[in-house]
Amino acid sequence: MPVPALPRLGRTWYRRGAPYWLRRARTTVFVVLAMALFSLFVAGLYEGVRDLLPSSARVGWDVVQAAASAVALVWGAVAQRREHRAALLDPPDPDRTLRARRDHERRVPGRIALGRGLVLLAAPVMPAVAAYVAGRLAAWLTVREYPSEVGARRWLEAHAAGPTARQGA
Repeated sequence: MPVPALPRLGRTWYRRGAPYWLRRARTTVFVVLAMALFSLFVAGLYEGVRDLLPSSARVGWDVVQAAASAVALVWGAVAQRREHRAALLDPPDPDRTLRARRDHERRVPGRIALGRGLVLLAAPVMPAVAAYVAGRLAAWLTVREYPSEVGARRWLEAHAAGPTARQGA
């Protein structure tokens, strides 16, 4: 039975050797760079909104934004960890993983268009939004194994055993 390929990991998840960790490191570097660019964008956007405030309100607004960002960072990480734990309880098989990836790629252009409009509305609180996203991504990148790996491992064990072994179990 061939080892199924998973999105972003290929077949490296099976042995978890150097190629696997290089792929995970590549994903981490890409996400960190994307978040750095996003953070620069958010900082510029926030600075533009901040300039519209009276000078007496800026310090108070900055304190509120810092507190909201700290809460949002923790909230994003906790939410991602909870979703990860729930996904580990019912991990997707390789087919479901690939279908989810295709569905996600199909929805992305519409979400980008919607996001452009929402960014202008959310500009005053964008630092907190960016902190929430950073918390989710940090929690996603620091898991021991992804639910797709667990699901693929279970699928492989079930299919490698053969139909007679599964019937007798």
